[in-house]
Amino acid sequence: MLEMPRNEEAFAIVDRIYEAAFAAELWPDALEATSAITRSASGSIFMISDHSPLRAIGEAQAEPLIDAFMADWKFSESVQRMCSTQPASFVRVDDIMTGDEIERDPIYAWARNFGVGSPVCTSIPMPSGELVLFVFQRWLKDGKYDQAAIDLLNGLRPHLARAGLVAGRLGLERARTAVSILSEIELPAAVMSRSGRVLTVNRLLEDMKDVFIPQAGGGMVLADLSANALFQQAIMHNADHRVVRSIPVPAVEGRPALIVHLLPLRRAAHDIFSGADILVAATAVSISATVPSPDILSGLFDLTPAEARLAIVLASGRSVQEAALEIGIAVKSARTYLERIFRKTGTSRQSQLVALLTSARPFS
Repeated sequence: MLEMPRNEEAFAIVDRIYEAAFAAELWPDALEATSAITRSASGSIFMISDHSPLRAIGEAQAEPLIDAFMADWKFSESVQRMCSTQPASFVRVDDIMTGDEIERDPIYAWARNFGVGSPVCTSIPMPSGELVLFVFQRWLKDGKYDQAAIDLLNGLRPHLARAGLVAGRLGLERARTAVSILSEIELPAAVMSRSGRVLTVNRLLEDMKDVFIPQAGGGMVLADLSANALFQQAIMHNADHRVVRSIPVPAVEGRPALIVHLLPLRRAAHDIFSGADILVAATAVSISATVPSPDILSGLFDLTPAEARLAIVLASGRSVQEAALEIGIAVKSARTYLERIFRKTGTSRQSQLVALLTSARPFS
C-alpha cells in the first residue's frame, strides 16, 4: 500500500478530517479535499446503528445520492455486504458482488441514472456498536477506481476511523464547548496541551484511576509502564502538532484491555477546545483470541491488512521465514513489512512485538 505523501497538502487533508470530527458542518470540506486527490465525484459518511436512525453527511453534490441511500439502504445488497464483511480497507464494491446483485441493487441503479459509477467503500465498527461507512464515487465518464486512488484512501483510513469514533459519539452534530463534548462523547476522555498538561477530563476518565494517573503540575501518566512509554513518546514528539497514536493497555483482573487513542485538535476543533492540542480517549478491546484479530491490529497500530496478518503469525512464535511461507509472500517482503510494523508499534525486536501484541488480550 502506498502511504499518504508527507507534504503540506496531505497534512492539510488530515487536519480537515480531525477538525470535522468536532465540527460536523466541516465534513463536506474534508470529504471534498479527499475527493479531489482521488478524482472522486463525491464522498459521504453513513452511520448505521441498531439503536438510532441512519445518519449521513456528505458533499453538496452527493445529496441526491444520500437521499437515495437513506430510502433504500435496507434493500441494497451492496450495503448489506459492506455491513457484514466490514473490510479493513477501502474496496471496490463491485469486487465483492456478483453481476446479478449489481443489476438488481436499487442504489446502484439510482447512481447510474445520476451519472455516478461504482463506489469504493470501507466500513469501520465502533466500540459502541455503530458502523461508520465512508463512501466515495466517481462519475461514470471517469471510469473505475485504480489502485493508486484506493491506496491514497487507505492512507487516510486510520484518520477517518479515529475521526469517525468521535463523530459517531457526537451524532454528527456540533458540540459548542469542551465541557459539552466530553460529557456527550460517552468515552473516557481528556483534552491536553501539546506539553502534556491536562486541561479538562470527563467523569468516565476520572473514574479510571487504575489506568490514568494524574501528576503534579497537571500532567498525566498511564499506570502500565510499557503503555506509558508509548504515551509519553507520542506527546513528546508532538512538536509538529500532528500527534496521532493508538496505544494498547493490557487487561488486568476486572478490566478488559484498552486502546488509548491520541487525536490532534486542529483548526476549528482547536478553537472549540479553547486552545487544547490533543484529545485522549479510551475504548475497550473485546476479543477472545490470545492475539488480536487483523481488524483490531489495524485499528490499534494503523497496520495494513498484509502487515496485520504477518504480525499475527509472528506473534504465534514463528520466524520471519516461516511466517512468509505461511501467508504466501516472499521473505524479502516479509522483512519489509516487519520494519514497517516495528515503526508503527514503537518496537525494535520481534520479542518486543510479541509481548506488545499479546498484551492487548482480555483478562482470562
